Amino acid sequence: MGKEEGAFSRSRPGRVHQAGREARGPRPLGRPRRMQRPPSPCRFAGPLALGLSLACSPERSVETLSPASGGAPSRAPGLLIFSKTAGYRHASIGKGIAAVSALCEEGGISVTATEHTDLFTDEALRSLAGVVFLSTTGDVLNDAEQAAFERFIERGGAFIGIHAAADTEPDWPFYRSLLGAHFKSHPAIQQAELRNEAQASHPATRPLPKTWQRRDEWYDFDHSPRPIANILLTVDEDSYTGGTMGEDHPIAWTREIGSSRVFYTALGHTEESFEEPLFLEHLRGGIFWALGLPESDTE
Repeated sequence: MGKEEGAFSRSRPGRVHQAGREARGPRPLGRPRRMQRPPSPCRFAGPLALGLSLACSPERSVETLSPASGGAPSRAPGLLIFSKTAGYRHASIGKGIAAVSALCEEGGISVTATEHTDLFTDEALRSLAGVVFLSTTGDVLNDAEQAAFERFIERGGAFIGIHAAADTEPDWPFYRSLLGAHFKSHPAIQQAELRNEAQASHPATRPLPKTWQRRDEWYDFDHSPRPIANILLTVDEDSYTGGTMGEDHPIAWTREIGSSRVFYTALGHTEESFEEPLFLEHLRGGIFWALGLPESDTE
């Protein structure tokens, strides 16, 4: 996918560290501050077990190394989970960080989670394969940080947006274009039926049923991204009250822009979402696809 590789510290699998906890300049990604692992482990036998035990605390991250063919450690792809909020703050963010970190640890992905913006520099982003906006809200990056993120995407970096990522940076044209649609409104949290449009053709929907009943906060968008995106899931507005988009209501999709991949899912408002096995499978497939990992890693 044309992503640039950067240096990562050679730590043992499962090490956790905190990122951006002090007000100072960017800290190189290659030498993160080390902390002791929490008492409860973040490693699981499989993705379906993730909903049973999410022990990673918010703003911590997990670094893992996958074995090279010769038995020596190899560099893991790096992922930044960014969860700064300048508007409404979702109670589910902590569980979301823990769930995504555990999914990535299982797949050999090095993760840094932060609410600080000091990693939005060319130097730091060049060491990453992808960036996750996890229920970010409002204006979270300044002009210089936005420019560094734009160059990261232009170099082929992956972008993953979860839930309120679509309610972020409303006045940044590049970001709105990258995502494909922007949050407009939502009704009350309620049960609804999702339609699996992509089904077996995409790893983010392959584990899901053809129709999927679940409870969440159902976003309406300023327009449908269908003309420029590959739609994964739609929500049936006849199955709940308050939807405003009509028959075509995408709720998760992907885009490919040059060598960059974008995965967005509007699901994930509730804390319970990040304990839900099917939702975790949806996230896992989308994240791994965006990072360009082999198909075998998402099955």
